[in-house]
Amino acid sequence: MTGPDQPQRLRLARYAGYGAGDAANNLTFSMASAFLLIYYTNVAGIPPAEAGTLFLVVRILGGVTDLAAGRIADETTTRWGKFRPYVLFGSVPLLALLVVVFSIPHGLSPAWKLVWAYVSYALFQAAYSTVNIPYGSLAAAMTQQPSDRARLSTARLIFTAAAILVIAAVVSPELSHAANLQHSLTITVAIFAIIGVAIYAWCFAATRETVQRDAERFSIRATLHMLRHNRPLVILCSSSLALYTGVFGAQTVGIYYAKDVLGDTNLFIVITLAQTAGMIIAALAVPRAVGAVGKKVIYLAAGSLCVVAGAGIALSPASLPALGIASFGVLGLGTGAIIVVLYAMVADTVDYGEWNSGVRAEGLNYAIFSFTSKVGLGVGGAIAAYTISIGGYTAKAPTQTHAALQSIRIAAGGLPGALVLIATAVMVAYPLTERAFRALVADIAQRRAAAQLPGDATTPQPSPPAPAPQTRLPSR
Repeated sequence: MTGPDQPQRLRLARYAGYGAGDAANNLTFSMASAFLLIYYTNVAGIPPAEAGTLFLVVRILGGVTDLAAGRIADETTTRWGKFRPYVLFGSVPLLALLVVVFSIPHGLSPAWKLVWAYVSYALFQAAYSTVNIPYGSLAAAMTQQPSDRARLSTARLIFTAAAILVIAAVVSPELSHAANLQHSLTITVAIFAIIGVAIYAWCFAATRETVQRDAERFSIRATLHMLRHNRPLVILCSSSLALYTGVFGAQTVGIYYAKDVLGDTNLFIVITLAQTAGMIIAALAVPRAVGAVGKKVIYLAAGSLCVVAGAGIALSPASLPALGIASFGVLGLGTGAIIVVLYAMVADTVDYGEWNSGVRAEGLNYAIFSFTSKVGLGVGGAIAAYTISIGGYTAKAPTQTHAALQSIRIAAGGLPGALVLIATAVMVAYPLTERAFRALVADIAQRRAAAQLPGDATTPQPSPPAPAPQTRLPSR
């Protein structure tokens, strides 16, 4: 690191630069989440059940590469910091692989198309780990101020929402009107790739790593000990597993909901706009609400809102498309609020790990969280694909059977609502309130001062067997 943590608020350029990085992330991530299943089924001709198994296998493998990326990032030392170099130099192979994923050659046999899909998507997931894990870890290295972390999450969500809206506006019409959909999608993702490289460069240039951390490299055993005893991280990951399984299941079949349930592929743009509006409203409102009620309360309230939205998506009649679209808007509001506090909570668990065990591991903390998210992504995508397959969905059919339409409703709303309900129930046990977090950050500062640490060099100070009264996690 190049300097101590700065107590003052970050400048606007820092927020914007960091948030822009997630716009670049979502040119790859959301493109795959929203359109890869329909690309596999309707363009490449891969059956839904086989595509579902592919999602399950490859995305869980992506979680494993997240763990490796987190460990490697924590061991990295450069003049640019630990995490920023990966954002810059990892972007080109990641975005090139996005083009390969959406470019399965038309003349291949079904078996070789599946091989292409497995290999290209697995390589893409590995490349995404090398960029996204350092990017996600960067927030904890930029500041320890809770309000700044909430604002970084807000900036991240706003840029994410903008990227998702652009993707939907560009790709949805192609699905209905492109004469050669394969060629059209290849050109589109190639343009996204060029734009993404430029945005990642902006993120690299605008951000800085300033939080003081230990210069000593910790053994895997010490790091695993920290993770095992990091109760807030364990609860957060358990909740996010159910949350992401539900949310990504809904995202995977959103295009099917517009195309087949509502009867108009272009309504996916309207659905995305409604979700984006909800996410932006949440992003603007949540940082101030964090100071008033705390991140945990916001998570629980937003999770309950998502459950209501899931029911609305599943039960809204096709004759009233506005009701289904509005339900997606409510889902965007709830998930937007959760995402804002979720990423700030992950950063908070880094500080808890240092306070509790003397080990600060931003990369591996975020990698553990991302691993559970990837598992949720894989399971959610697989469940969605299996559900529409069981319902009898037929690719390229002019109309779908009643059973197929019901299966899309269940995959888009019913299952996500139930899974988010589980995620919300798990978060009731989350112990790290705002008051508790402020107490442990103050104790970390006292330990460093007592050790008289010069510059950035720190020696890990193990937690006492029984925390002193001022360091015990208080209830809110």
